[in-house]
Amino acid sequence: MRPEFGAAERRNAEVLIDLALAEDLGQSGDLTATVTIPSQARGAARFVARTEGVVAGLPVVAILAERFELGDSWQPLVEDGDRVLPGAAIARVAGSMRSLLALERTALNFLQRLGGIATLTARFVAQVAGTRAVILDTRKTTPGWRALEKYAVRRGGGRNHRIGLYDAIMIKDNHLAWLAAGGDPIGSALAAARAHAPPGAFVEVEVESLEQLDRALECGPDIILVDNLGPEALAEAVRRRDRMAPGVLLEASGGVTLATVAALAKTGVDRISVGALTHSAPALDIGLDIEGGQC
Repeated sequence: MRPEFGAAERRNAEVLIDLALAEDLGQSGDLTATVTIPSQARGAARFVARTEGVVAGLPVVAILAERFELGDSWQPLVEDGDRVLPGAAIARVAGSMRSLLALERTALNFLQRLGGIATLTARFVAQVAGTRAVILDTRKTTPGWRALEKYAVRRGGGRNHRIGLYDAIMIKDNHLAWLAAGGDPIGSALAAARAHAPPGAFVEVEVESLEQLDRALECGPDIILVDNLGPEALAEAVRRRDRMAPGVLLEASGGVTLATVAALAKTGVDRISVGALTHSAPALDIGLDIEGGQC
C-alpha cells in the first residue's frame, strides 16, 4: 500500500486548486472581503473538527496556502490518517485576513470531501478486522478527483484497486457479453489477457455465478471478482477456490454496505471492493475559526 501524498496527488491537487479558485474568485476576487476588510489587516485561524472522523487533505491545503502566500505560517496540528474528535484543532494558518477569507471555502471543500472518504473507509476497515479481507476502492470516483480520492482511501486504511483502465486487465460482464457469441467467453478472454498483459498488470475476471467461477478457476487469472453473491454462495466460492486454484484471489463486490460487509468478509474472501467509499461518502464536518478579532 502507498499511503503517501506523492507526485500524482500533487499534480491532481494543483489542477483542482486552479479550477476551484477560478470558479470562486472569478476576475474580481472576494468582493465582500475587499469592501469590509482593510488590505493591511492580519489574522489567524484554525481548522477545527466539528464531528469525529479521519483527517485527509492537509497537503492539499498546504499547496493552497502557498498560493495565498500563507505557506510560512501553515501549521498542521495532526497528520492525514489521524482520527480526531469534535473540537479538535486540525491546523492553523495566519497572515493577511483577506487571504484567509478567500482561502476558507476552497480549503474546507478539500478537507471535508477527502476526510469524509477517509472516515467512511475507516468504518469499513473496522468492520472486517480479524478477517483476511482487505477493503478496496473502485473507479467510481468524482471525475478529475481520482488521485486525491484514492489517496483518501489509503489514509482511511483501505487499499486501491486499479487506478484506471490503463494499469490492469479487468474482464467484466460487458466484455463477456460481447464475447459470448464465440463460445467460452471466459476462457477466450483470459487466454487473450495472458497473451497480451504488459508486465506488472494483473489479470482479473468478473463472474456472476458459481458455474462461471468454476470456469474462471480452470483458467487461472490472478483475481476473480465475484459479483452480487450473498454470504452462503461466497463461502461456497471460497471452498471451490481453495480446492481448485488456491493461488487465485477472490474479490467480493456489488452493493456492499456497512451492514453487510462483515458477513462477506467472514466467508474467507481476500478482497472486498466498495464503490461507496468514493461515490457516497458524506463530508466530514470541519470549520475554519478566526482567532480573536482585529489585528
